[in-house]
Amino acid sequence: MELRQMKYFVAVAEELHFGRAAERLYIGQPAVSQQVRRLEREFGVTLFDRSKRAVRLTEAGRALLPHARAMLAAERAAAETMDVVRGEQQSTVRIGTSVGLGLRLDGVLTALSEQAPWLLVELVSGPTTTRLQQVRDGYLHATFVRGADRAPGLELLPLWRDELVAALPAGHPLAERDRVDLADLAGLPLRIASRESNPYLVDVVVDACRAAGFEPAMGPAFTTDQDTLAAIAAGRPSWTVYFASQAAVQPVHRIAFRPFADPARAPSLPTYLATRPGPPSRRLTALLQACNQQAEQPTRQPAY
Repeated sequence: MELRQMKYFVAVAEELHFGRAAERLYIGQPAVSQQVRRLEREFGVTLFDRSKRAVRLTEAGRALLPHARAMLAAERAAAETMDVVRGEQQSTVRIGTSVGLGLRLDGVLTALSEQAPWLLVELVSGPTTTRLQQVRDGYLHATFVRGADRAPGLELLPLWRDELVAALPAGHPLAERDRVDLADLAGLPLRIASRESNPYLVDVVVDACRAAGFEPAMGPAFTTDQDTLAAIAAGRPSWTVYFASQAAVQPVHRIAFRPFADPARAPSLPTYLATRPGPPSRRLTALLQACNQQAEQPTRQPAY
């Protein structure tokens, strides 16, 4: 019996699907199936009922699952303990990042370098679901998450709210104002991500528009910063939203970022730090302190 086999078994038991378990483990499905069968042969039991439609734990599988999880948890705890025992002068913290953190991320990294100069930082990007799973698996120590208010098996620690600002063509009459009323954007198409790719952002913006008295006219979907802002600047007048912390560092031409006139109704999203449950390691403690320090700082509005 190997820890690798237990890791594969737990992944299949939680996903109840060999294909999804393989994706989660970043290996091929045949390797997962082979190791689970080898484990079954070693124990002399069947751990899963397999059919074309479903995969279910057997009674033996259900009995093994808590012990397998305990073994993997013990492995992670042993690795953390050995990090401390070795007394390394430098250690690495792997952090998942969200698009649009901008100055917020810069502030966290600056505070982290000042408070824990022994710590090396590795930033990892990717879809939210992937980053959350990487935290569960122990590959990431933590990840920033925006909008989501639940993540099974993880703790979501609230950090701050990220304000959104409007991005307009610099030559549009609305760009002459220091702030824009959301209702004044009713006649312009909104370029925003699809709801499938970013439901939290879309829902917050659409709800804010409705509260301002209009249903937003959806323009072409937001693709990349470069292409979308270029299309807004040079094409048919339209608008999009940016996180203020990102707009403050976004290099643009012929685009005006404007905050909304009514701060109480301005759309914003909460940002959390997702971590595994349990006492934080030395690395994670330093990261949490840096995040809390940044959370106390006011959001800097972009320079116009």
